[in-house]
Amino acid sequence: MTYLRNYCFPNWLGFSEQICYLSQTSFELVLREMMNIDKVEIDKFIQQAQRMQERLADLYQSVNAELLIPDVLPQTFVELGNASEILHLATEELCQQNDQLIHTRNLVEVEHQRYRDLFEEAPDAYFVTDTLGMIQEANQAAAKLLNIAQGHLIGKPMINYILLKERQRFRNFLTQLPQRGKVTELVVCFQKRNCEFFHAASTVTSICNQQGKPTALRWLVRDITEHKKAQLTLINNECELSQNRLKYQYHKGEIIPLDSQGIWYVCQGWVKLTTLCETRKKVLVGLPQEGMVFGSSMTSLHMYEATAMSDVELVSIDLAEIEASPTLNHILSAKINHRLQQTEALLAISGRQRVQDRFCHFLQFLQQEFGKPIAQGTRLNVRFTHEDFASACCTSRTTITRLIGKLEREGKISFDLKKHMILKDI
Repeated sequence: MTYLRNYCFPNWLGFSEQICYLSQTSFELVLREMMNIDKVEIDKFIQQAQRMQERLADLYQSVNAELLIPDVLPQTFVELGNASEILHLATEELCQQNDQLIHTRNLVEVEHQRYRDLFEEAPDAYFVTDTLGMIQEANQAAAKLLNIAQGHLIGKPMINYILLKERQRFRNFLTQLPQRGKVTELVVCFQKRNCEFFHAASTVTSICNQQGKPTALRWLVRDITEHKKAQLTLINNECELSQNRLKYQYHKGEIIPLDSQGIWYVCQGWVKLTTLCETRKKVLVGLPQEGMVFGSSMTSLHMYEATAMSDVELVSIDLAEIEASPTLNHILSAKINHRLQQTEALLAISGRQRVQDRFCHFLQFLQQEFGKPIAQGTRLNVRFTHEDFASACCTSRTTITRLIGKLEREGKISFDLKKHMILKDI
């Protein structure tokens, strides 16, 4: 027994201290490893835990073979056993968490790849740059748009692909970008590798950190060259529409004759379109202004009258000419659409039950159609009489006079020296 004691455990006190040290330091080591688990591999941690449990089992077998055990050993083994149990539970929990992390990582990788594919295969050109315009990412459409290999775009300043005469404007745009907000628009000429240039509309989004400071920019760039050409063609055709035709002039208050075989195009001024209701009162159905069209061929009303609200200048266009010209059809379709929207807005106003609501909404309609912002509010460019307001709101002049006085007292409207109404808070 003495031989076994001296051979296996030459110093019983030393052996007890070794076990206590093992129970304390090993548990502390495990806790440190759990706290810093991101610094070691999960498999290595599990292997260390298994080796610790194997060493603990060997110690139990060795001590159980000895009959005389100091009093300090039972308590030490209890504490060591508790530490081992905690380690075992921590290992199982760690394995579960690791499985969850692997699953989450796989989902994140799938989503990342999905959005990466969307970025790469998008039909429009996308760029990601820093705040100075240095390209960090560019998709395939961007490379195709600029006629440059995708890899050659990375690390290049975006200004390199802007037309030389517009580069200063681009620099100013980048400088002022943080002051404009997160999403802004820029129309600028880009230049391809073969020196061909094109007009592009860019939508720029700022990427900000937690402090709200911009750290990067996302660019959506679209080639609008064809749109520009169509717009210029439309403008030129519209100029020709008014320049190459006989112009008719009518003074304010004059009745404008209507021809069932043609329509009027307003070159200058405003026109009031009215009809008669069963009470023989005039009802406002339209307010064509510069660039709009009107005519008896555009309505099914039997009683239909056009009155100049200011000095107006008109040109007449035959319906037969419109039918024979696709270009003329294209030009006039947008103007007819504007008239349709205006008529529906007036119809919605007349359908409101309270006269005060009809009047306020009509003023808002006029603010949108004829308003010009000034320091005091919004000034109506056209003057309306109380009778005009009454016909638009389906009420009497007396009621309109009372409502105008009420709004003036409330400070919501006022009039300038030329009797033009100024709207403030309608």
